[in-house]
Amino acid sequence: MKKIIKHILIVVVLVCLPAFISSIYADAPPDPGGGPGSGDPPVGGGSPIGGGIFVMAILGMSYGIKKYLFIRKKLLE
Repeated sequence: MKKIIKHILIVVVLVCLPAFISSIYADAPPDPGGGPGSGDPPVGGGSPIGGGIFVMAILGMSYGIKKYLFIRKKLLE
């Protein structure tokens, strides 16, 4: 019975999926802004990446410490 329901669900999804895909289109890319020296911020934004690197380093270290403690606890048991 579960196998029949699974097959019916797959068929329904495959039949209904093209209706949703046809209405999904990507937007045109935004205007990149003025030329050099115009004072406009760059396309990706004007925020510096220095703070982001610091946050990513902290998150990576905390993840590594968590994994180390988990493995150490597992080996001690």
